[in-house]
Amino acid sequence: MSEQPIDPCMLIRPDDVVPFDRGGGVRTIPYVGKWNSEQNLVTTGQTVFDVDRGLPLHSHNVEESVLILEGRATAQIGDDYFDLEVGDASWVPAGVPHRFFNRGDGVMRIYWVYGGRYVTRTMTETGETFEHLSDNDKGARDK
Repeated sequence: MSEQPIDPCMLIRPDDVVPFDRGGGVRTIPYVGKWNSEQNLVTTGQTVFDVDRGLPLHSHNVEESVLILEGRATAQIGDDYFDLEVGDASWVPAGVPHRFFNRGDGVMRIYWVYGGRYVTRTMTETGETFEHLSDNDKGARDK
C-alpha cells in the first residue's frame, strides 16, 4: 500500500480559520474554509463556552457528533439530560432537538462533526431555520 501525498490545501491550521462569535460567551471555530467542496461529507469545528453558557434548544438537518475536549457539559438530547466529561462523546440524529451547556467552573470546549456540508439550525422555541454559522445563527444564553 503506497502512501498518498497530503494535499496542503486539505490541512487546516488555527491561523487559517476565523472564529465566529455567537454572542453571550460562546465562540465557534469552524474548520471549513475555501477548500470545502461538494465532495466533503462532513462539517467540523470547535465551540468554546464560557461558564454558565450554552445554546438554546435546536435541531439540525443532519446528524451531529460532539466530543468534550475541555470542561464539563450537560447535554439535553430530546427529553433526556446527560452529564458529560472530557473524552465523552454524544451523537444526535438529524431533526432531534438538543443543546449543550457549560456546567463547570471554567471554559468548556467541544469538537463537533456534522454529517453533511450544508447544515441548518432550527430553533425549537421559534421554529426559525438558519444556515449554520450565518449572521442569524447566534443566540447564546445562560444555562
